[in-house]
Amino acid sequence: MTASAPAPWIAAQRRQLLAQRGHAWLLQGPSGLGQYALAYELVRAWLCDAPGADGACGQCASCHAIAVHTHADLCVLMPETVMLALGWPLSEKAQAEIDEKKRKPSREIRVDAMREAVEFCQRTSARGRGKAVLVYPAEQMNHVTANALLKTLEEPPGDTRFVLASEAAHLLLPTIRSRCLGHSLHWPQADEALAWLQAQGLSADDAKAHWRAAGGRPQDALALAQAGRSPAAWAQLPQAMARGEVAALADYSPAQAIAALQKLCHDLQACAVGAPPRYFAPESLPPAPPLLALARWAQALAKAARSAEHPFNQGLLLEALVAQARQTLHSQPPRPPRTP
Repeated sequence: MTASAPAPWIAAQRRQLLAQRGHAWLLQGPSGLGQYALAYELVRAWLCDAPGADGACGQCASCHAIAVHTHADLCVLMPETVMLALGWPLSEKAQAEIDEKKRKPSREIRVDAMREAVEFCQRTSARGRGKAVLVYPAEQMNHVTANALLKTLEEPPGDTRFVLASEAAHLLLPTIRSRCLGHSLHWPQADEALAWLQAQGLSADDAKAHWRAAGGRPQDALALAQAGRSPAAWAQLPQAMARGEVAALADYSPAQAIAALQKLCHDLQACAVGAPPRYFAPESLPPAPPLLALARWAQALAKAARSAEHPFNQGLLLEALVAQARQTLHSQPPRPPRTP
């Protein structure tokens, strides 16, 4: 099995990072820029039997083992939900617990998995080219898990290298960040991102629409397209919220609905101060409400996001979110005080 070629901006960063020395990298930046893809390319190159300046050869036994997710010298630390989504196998114990309905897949990187990773680091390399640990998304480590990794980062085994990929690096322990070489993901140029999206099978119009809806983050744009999001429905969302139409969010989860409304709030705040919108076309937006109303809405959405994964009643939550959006969009500026 041969891995597909990474996006051009990922390939350029891969070459840049492979030319530098270091036992631990922290790849950071907002979602959709390719943290996981770049981390994956680095561990492929580190473990490859015949690596070059441009990364792994893609043909050797090591590259094949990574492609089928069975490499003995690669340890992947992810929340179980992410591992399942990306096709990485869970440990036998974890898989058995989930299969037997004893628990649901974890949304955090479990302490048990970290302890297994620490033990992995102490073992001798199976193929003789060292070992690699990939942590993604690194911000999903709790304090106990992060402290377990910290001890290994402080005194790393000589043949083990680490790459931590994060979409919220500010949530990591300062001691974790200080022990890694940092790299901020590059934002691709618009023409480069749009060309890549079209190469993934999107039409030119859909690529542009999803790219805008994702705020210029190409992999988030591809995820929107793969989820079946309609560009036309996205363009109509602001006016639908102004009319209070709950049906416009009917196929959204609570977390997705809150994220969409946060994008709308952001764009209206930008317009209110004379800046261009980021996620919606200017012509699709209603007139911007007063900044105070938008600020209160942003705070309410941030609060709702903290419990979005465990709503008491999804239907009632969506109705409340739409009612709140409609009320904000129809807010009027305060009347000036009457003169005596």
